[in-house]
Amino acid sequence: MKYLITIVGPTAIGKTALSIALAQHFKCEILSCDSRQFFKEMTIGTAVPNEEELQAATHHFIQNKSIFENYTVGDYEKEALIKLEQLFQENDFAILIGGSGLYVDAVLKGFDEFPEIDPEIRSEVNSNYEKLGINYLQEQLKKLDPDYYQKINLENPQTLQNPQRMMRFTEVCLGTGKPYSSFLNQKKGNRNFTPILIGLEADRAVIYDRINQRVNIMIQEGLLTEAERLYPNKALNALQTVGYRELFSYFDKEFTLAFAIEEIKKNTRRFAKRQLTWFKRNESTKWFDFATPKSEIIKYIQSKI
Repeated sequence: MKYLITIVGPTAIGKTALSIALAQHFKCEILSCDSRQFFKEMTIGTAVPNEEELQAATHHFIQNKSIFENYTVGDYEKEALIKLEQLFQENDFAILIGGSGLYVDAVLKGFDEFPEIDPEIRSEVNSNYEKLGINYLQEQLKKLDPDYYQKINLENPQTLQNPQRMMRFTEVCLGTGKPYSSFLNQKKGNRNFTPILIGLEADRAVIYDRINQRVNIMIQEGLLTEAERLYPNKALNALQTVGYRELFSYFDKEFTLAFAIEEIKKNTRRFAKRQLTWFKRNESTKWFDFATPKSEIIKYIQSKI
C-alpha cells in the first residue's frame, strides 16, 4: 500500500515545518501544491521554503516554472501523478503540502476533463472582456449556465470577480454549446495511493496575528524590491496574487505604501478564511491545532497505515 500524507490549512499556519518533520520521520519526499510557489520569479511574496528548509527534505514543484509559461491545474495534476509514481517505486510514503485547494483536489481525486476550445472563441471572449469588463463575463455565465452561476454566487462569490476563471467558464460554454457545469464531476481516474489528510488550524485571532507577522517579515526581507522587478509584467495571470497586486497599486500611485501593506494583510486574512472553508468540506481530513506536538500527528498517521 502506498500513502500520500496530505497537509492542508490556511496560509502561515506552519504546514512547511510539519511537512519537513514528517518527511524526515517517514524518510520520504515532499510535493508542493501551492499554485504560486511553482514560479521561480516569485520568492518572498509566496513564502517559498528557505534554503535550510529545502536542504532538510527533498522538495518537488518549488520554483520549477516561469511566470511566462501557461501552467494550469490540469498540467500540474499530470506532472504530480508522474512524480508520485516515480517516488512510490522507492518508498511507501510521499507528502503533498499546500494551500491551493483546487490543486490538492486535482491530485487526490482527479481533474475534470474539458474538450479543447477553438482558439478563435478564446480570443473573442478575451477581446470582449477587455472592451466590456467583468460584467460581460458574469452576464454570459448567468445566461449560458445559470445553475452554475448561482452555485458560485452562493459558495464562492469572489470567483465571479476572477477574469481568468470567468473567461474559462464562458469559452467552454460558447465553444461546446453546453453548460460548463456539465463537464464537472465526471468519472475520475483511479489513484494508486491512499491519502491521509492532515489539517492544521488555530483560533482566528492566532491565524490573523501569524499572517500580519509574516507580511511584516516579507516587507523586511525585500518584498517591495521583488514586486518592483515584476511590475512590468503585472498583467500576467501568475501575478494576480495577494502581496504583489497591492504593491502594483502602490507603484501606480493608487495606494500609499502603508495602505498597500495593510491591504496585503487584509486580503491575506480573507484568503486564509476561504482556504479553511474549502478544506473543511472534506470530512476525511483530521484537524489538529497548529501547536500540536508533531509526535502526536505521527502517531495518528501510523494508526491509519
